[in-house]
Amino acid sequence: MPLDLLAELRSLLAGETDAIANAANTAALIFARVEKLNWAGFYFLRGETLVVGPFQGLPACTRIPLGRGVCGTAALRRETIVVPDVHAFDGHIACDSASLSEIVVPFTIAGRLAGVLDIDSPVLNRFDESDRALFEAIAQAYAEACAPWDG
Repeated sequence: MPLDLLAELRSLLAGETDAIANAANTAALIFARVEKLNWAGFYFLRGETLVVGPFQGLPACTRIPLGRGVCGTAALRRETIVVPDVHAFDGHIACDSASLSEIVVPFTIAGRLAGVLDIDSPVLNRFDESDRALFEAIAQAYAEACAPWDG
């Protein structure tokens, strides 16, 4: 399924460069096609804060400072973070109490950190190295499809 999902995403994004439209479709595709998720979406960097963008799932935290929670830490470090148990992650921000594991992938557009792709699951240890590779490829495909903006 991962290669099919990535191919489906690339087809879905083909010819569209708007970052918000592409984020909406990317989040919807992930949420519809990947099992055992309760949230999939984007946070966009605005100054020193991540601001919620298009997502699927319950309402989310609107703003996350760089360095706070899994999203802010991944953005600050500019590296993917896989969290098998969110309760064991120091400083985890609980937007949905049902979330038990999480993966966050930072992405750049035109060489600048633009935000993170955030995926949550109600299952402990939901994400492994194959998920990391898949979601990193998805974030890259998303970023490559988008035109630069003044985020």
